[in-house]
Amino acid sequence: MSQEIAPKDRSAGAAVEALLAIMARLRGPGGCPWDARQTLETLKAFLIEEAYEVLDALEAGDPAAHREELGDLLLQVVFQARVREEEGAFTFRDVVEAIIGKLIRRHPHVFEGADARTPEAVLKRWEAIKASEKGGVGRSVLAGVPRHLPALQRAQQVQGRAARVGFDWAEARDVAAKVAEEWGETREALENGDPQKVEEEIGDLLFAVVNLCRFHGVQAEQALDRATGKFVRRFQAMEERLRMRGEAPEDLSLAELDALWEATKREERA
Repeated sequence: MSQEIAPKDRSAGAAVEALLAIMARLRGPGGCPWDARQTLETLKAFLIEEAYEVLDALEAGDPAAHREELGDLLLQVVFQARVREEEGAFTFRDVVEAIIGKLIRRHPHVFEGADARTPEAVLKRWEAIKASEKGGVGRSVLAGVPRHLPALQRAQQVQGRAARVGFDWAEARDVAAKVAEEWGETREALENGDPQKVEEEIGDLLFAVVNLCRFHGVQAEQALDRATGKFVRRFQAMEERLRMRGEAPEDLSLAELDALWEATKREERA
């Protein structure tokens, strides 16, 4: 079996068939007990994890790692399709045929000679076709934004959908003013000490900041991730400086830690 599934000179179609055969064997009699035990529910976490590992590989700029992580993500698609096939719901081929059909339907400017000469025109037509496919009459423009997206990303997608139908700020300064307004309301809630109101107002503030990101072409999720990465990098550099002195963060006062933090930032920017 191993010699049959190992060749590297086969076609892409043959490679996919080999992958499907491996998945079937893993799930079948005499296969892998762990793989056979998995359900659609238990596979959810792996799907999310593998998607984020693809993003990490992209950020690292490592093509070999990117290839490997895409393979791991593809495995999750094959795995879930196999579970559905065992249920008699659909097969992996059905998944592929569905996306082929969708791509052709939503690109009439490529496959049917329709006119769409700019990315904006393509997006507008895509959304119109999508709405008609899903019963556009009476359907919310916000329908279809995945509920389980990270919160910042979900907020930005919701805002973008609303903006497409004209519900948007006129100018960037209006968005900045809204952020200031929400900060004022957050500060008032903090002063009043109502935990539920504090949570609500901080949520509104974050939502307004996401709108500011969107208005300036910034991906909120990426911006926060990079800011977090910067903090981690600087904090670890600060820890290293302390280790070289035989000290740890808890040995210093807050004022001393702040001074060391500022010194670390200056060193990084030098």
